[in-house]
Amino acid sequence: MSRGTAEDVAPHRVMEGNRPPNVLLAEVLTPYREAGHPSQGTIWGIDSFDQWGVELGKVLAVAIISELESATEPEFGHNSSTNALIRHYRTLKD
Repeated sequence: MSRGTAEDVAPHRVMEGNRPPNVLLAEVLTPYREAGHPSQGTIWGIDSFDQWGVELGKVLAVAIISELESATEPEFGHNSSTNALIRHYRTLKD
């Protein structure tokens, strides 16, 4: 007897990777500034409201928030793009 959900029942989502992220860094986020985000996703074939992506974003946010708020420069263990965005954010908030 196996444990867990049967393979034919569990939904699977393939994360192809190597897709450009949409990142908004603004002092004030307004509907006008945010309007381009879903449009960019449409152009690049990315579903900006994909639930799998939203859930992955929440997991990543929990891991990254302490690095954004740290008083000292943390050690980054992400890909180069994410590390650069965190550093840029930390520069902007100072």
